[in-house]
Order: sequence, then C-alpha cells, then structure tokens
Amino acid sequence: QVLLVESGGGLVQAGGSLRLSCAASGRTFSIYAMGWFRQAPGKEREFVARISWSSDNTYYADSVKGRFTISRDNAKNTMYLQMNSLKPEDTAVYYCAGNRRGYSDSVYEYDYWGQGTQVAVSS
Repeated sequence: QVLLVESGGGLVQAGGSLRLSCAASGRTFSIYAMGWFRQAPGKEREFVARISWSSDNTYYADSVKGRFTISRDNAKNTMYLQMNSLKPEDTAVYYCAGNRRGYSDSVYEYDYWGQGTQVAVSS
C-alpha cells in the first residue's frame, strides 16, 4: 500500500501564492505517475496536474496552465504543487493521487489518494 499525506493549504488573497506538498510512504516503487486533483463544494473532483514519478513529464489542466507548477523530489518521496496568481475559482479541497499503471487525467484511474488539504482564495 501507499500512504499519501497532503499539507500546505490555507487561506490566501487573490493574486497570492501557496505551495502544496504530498508526502508518499509505503510501496512508493509501485507508483508510475502522480497527480493533483481538486474538488469545490457541489462540484465533481477535477484534474489539475500530473507528473511522472521517474521523468520530468508533466501535464496541466488548461485552467491552471501558466500559474501552477507540479514537481517532485524523489529523495524525499514528495510531490509539490506551486500555485501562483491564485483566483477565487481555485478555492477547493486539493488531493494528491498515485497511479500504478500510467498517465491519466481521470480520477477513476488513480489507485492511491490523500485525505485532501483545503485551499481558500478570497477576492
């Protein structure tokens, strides 16, 4: 099994920045790729960004492209999401997830999930 723990959420004004972290433990060698998703109240969970666990291959949702940066530190088994130029519509619970099989933007194809961290952006 793989345990994922997010941290770094909080309240920030529009235009501000936050950096989320996702610490992985357990059978991390089984992870092929990792991603960030978010879920706003009353909405479905949506894809934000993903990164290969062994290369620099990254991909972003159009809504965050140019503002968010996903990265990882394999030595620390930790993934990050640097969020800049935050907007009120970025308010959501942010989840990190691990995929054993490949790259995907679908919530249904991720095998491991963290508990989520709240991000709130005020206008």
